[in-house]
Amino acid sequence: MAAGSRIAKPQAVLFACGLNSIRSPMAMAIARWLFGKTIYVGSAGVRKGELDPFAIAVMEEIGLDLSRHRPQTFEEIEEWEGLNFDLIVTLSPEAHHKALDLTRTIAAEVEYWPTPDPSGAAGNREQMLDAYRQVRDQLMKRIKERLGRPAGGNE
Repeated sequence: MAAGSRIAKPQAVLFACGLNSIRSPMAMAIARWLFGKTIYVGSAGVRKGELDPFAIAVMEEIGLDLSRHRPQTFEEIEEWEGLNFDLIVTLSPEAHHKALDLTRTIAAEVEYWPTPDPSGAAGNREQMLDAYRQVRDQLMKRIKERLGRPAGGNE
């Protein structure tokens, strides 16, 4: 994409973070819930981690089941589905660098949404869950702002 250009309403979005275990799966689940089949949504990580139980818990609070998500890497997505995305939203510096490297060979816009990794939160269970809720809510707000309001009103 040329500098300064921006896809107003992408048809396919890939959310990416370091391990595909918290932030990008949360973003993917939220976008799928909001937009259904009107936008194709995927998620990937630079490396493959294990799905985080706190991420599952805070998504269940809003009625979204993340328990069946299987973390995958950029390479796995490319091999299984192809990297046919209009927009790659990176949520960590590591994923941003990887996405920029990939756009040397694919035509996709890359946006960096700095998103804290809640797995480093300290405190009791409720304090840790609050860190995950903040990330979930931040992603919800940012997805709505960037991709527009959903037609079906899934809010």
